[in-house]
Amino acid sequence: MYFQHSDEIWSEHPGLVAGVLLATGITADADVEPRLHAFDTRAKARLAAGTEADLPEIQAWRRTFSQMGLKPTRYRCASESLLRRFRKEGALPRIHPLVDLCNAVSLAFAIPVAALDLAEISGDLEVRHATGDESYLTLSGEPESPEPGEVTFTDGAGHAHARRWTNRQSGRSAVRDTTRTVLIVAEGVHASAATDVAELVATLADAVGGVWPGTVRTAVLSRSAPRFDVEV
Repeated sequence: MYFQHSDEIWSEHPGLVAGVLLATGITADADVEPRLHAFDTRAKARLAAGTEADLPEIQAWRRTFSQMGLKPTRYRCASESLLRRFRKEGALPRIHPLVDLCNAVSLAFAIPVAALDLAEISGDLEVRHATGDESYLTLSGEPESPEPGEVTFTDGAGHAHARRWTNRQSGRSAVRDTTRTVLIVAEGVHASAATDVAELVATLADAVGGVWPGTVRTAVLSRSAPRFDVEV
C-alpha cells in the first residue's frame, strides 16, 4: 500500500509539507511520561506570550480552513484544539502512550499529527476531496458521511479516516491497546513548514525509536515526491 495526497490537494495548497512516519512494534504498556515533559515545556513557552491563535502554524491552518469554506473558529485543526485545551487545563488526558507522545509533539510544534492503526486501513490511503460516498466512524462509533468536496483521508475501501482534513480523526483507525503498526502523518502549511515538519518527524522518530523496539521509517513528502510506500 501507499500514502499520498492527491494532485488536487497539492495544487490547491502549494505550501503544504507532509511528514510521514511508519512504526512497528507498538505496545500499550510503554512508559513515555519522562519524554512528555520537554514537549509540554516547549508548548508552555510558546503560549506564554499569547494564545494558540497567535502562532503562525495555527494562523496558516485557519487560513486554509477558510479557503475550504469552513469557519476556522468552529472547525479547528487538531493541534489548535490540543493547544487550546492545554492552555486552559494545563495538561492533556492520557489515552495511549503513542497517542500521548504524538499529542505532546503536536503541542510543541503546533502542527497537527495524526496516528493511524495500519491494521484498520484497507488498501492505499490518499488525502483527497470526498465524493460523498465515503463512510466515517466517530470516536464513539457513530457513522457519518463526509460532505462532497470535503478533504478526507480515504482508503481503498472508501473508509474516511478523517473529517475536514486535520480537524478530526476517525474512530475506525484510532490507536488502541491492540495496535502494533502505525502510520503517523504531520502536516504544515505555514511559511517555515519545510523546516519545522522535518524537525518534527525527526524528533518523533527519535522518541518512538527510543521507547519501542520495532522499526521506524520516515519521509517528508512534497508535490514532486508525494508518495510514501508502506512496507511492513
